[in-house]
Amino acid sequence: MPVSAQKDYYATLGVGRGAKAEEIRKTFRRLARKYHPDVNPGDKKAEEKFKEISEAYDVLGDEKKRAIYDRHGFYAENIPTDGFSGGGQAAGAPGFDFSGFDFSDLSTEEQKHGGFSFRDIFSQFFSRGEGAAEAAGPERGTDIEHHVHLGFRDAILGRNLRLTLARKEECAKCHGTGSAGGSATTCATCNGTGKAARQVGIMRFSGPCPDCGGTGKRRPACSACGGAGTIRKPESFEVRIPAGVDTGSRVRVSGKGNAGAKGGPRGDLLIVTEVDSHPFFERKGDNIYVKVPITLAEAALGAKVEVPTLDGPSVIRIPPGTQSGQTLRLRGKGAPSLREAGLRGDQFIEVQVVVPRVMDERTKELLREIARLNPEDPRRDLKARAGMGD
Repeated sequence: MPVSAQKDYYATLGVGRGAKAEEIRKTFRRLARKYHPDVNPGDKKAEEKFKEISEAYDVLGDEKKRAIYDRHGFYAENIPTDGFSGGGQAAGAPGFDFSGFDFSDLSTEEQKHGGFSFRDIFSQFFSRGEGAAEAAGPERGTDIEHHVHLGFRDAILGRNLRLTLARKEECAKCHGTGSAGGSATTCATCNGTGKAARQVGIMRFSGPCPDCGGTGKRRPACSACGGAGTIRKPESFEVRIPAGVDTGSRVRVSGKGNAGAKGGPRGDLLIVTEVDSHPFFERKGDNIYVKVPITLAEAALGAKVEVPTLDGPSVIRIPPGTQSGQTLRLRGKGAPSLREAGLRGDQFIEVQVVVPRVMDERTKELLREIARLNPEDPRRDLKARAGMGD
């Protein structure tokens, strides 16, 4: 969401400005169910309303975005959380305050001035160009997010992976400065003032020059990296995937991200895992769920039954009179926990009683005898539970 014109997002959701995050979330969910396009097919008004409440929740549902919106009356992605106001701004922040200003007619102003957009203004004053990087000190490199696919057992046990990634490396020619050296020249964009200004309708914006970072001087860009200070190169290395990852787990590998600027530290590598399902074991969090069939005699009389686990076969005791669907637990036989080393979940076994197919008269007679000896009616209170009376 780039820049929002001044809109009352609180009114859009129908909540007060002091509403708690939980109230905002519940209100949005209720309205989303009411106006969702799938619930209102072909209804353009409902579709438009859904877009409005989604836009409002995108801002109010995020703590940082909401803080910016509350402070300035609108939200823009590149506005820093501090230093953007008419008074008390941080050093280098543009000196203006838009709180209470009506931006509703800016679209027409943009058309009058060659399509120059409000979004461009914020991109210019709140992003760092090459010159800004030159003026700044060492900066940490950016993180890299990489998705990997794992088999079920590899995720449970953990494994080493060899990855080949294209990462930003420090330029060997300029040593990360982005400059070819030589004497500095006056910045042609700001004529050495270090400031840039733009006029949009009745509004005038000023801020640090995006090309020289406010220094007023430019040095020739490095011919190898074009002034970026880094060059993208492929590199292979080995990483360890810890035991217990699941789909959506994020494994951070320190120092394996992009190179920093001007000697700054590297960013990190964030490995996002996607794990295959298993035909027998079902995972829910750190717990494992399985279904194990037992015979009628084992359920009635009790028995010791061998069941598969992640560690191999284990024996469980089936209590006499076990019913189909009853769940038994094997403690510590689940998946390893990523949150606490050495801790594991449990394995839950759902018992499924298998009734035999009776083929001979002898078996039938035995079952009739069992029924005579055990006349209990399992459906005796069924009508009462269903509210059907006698």
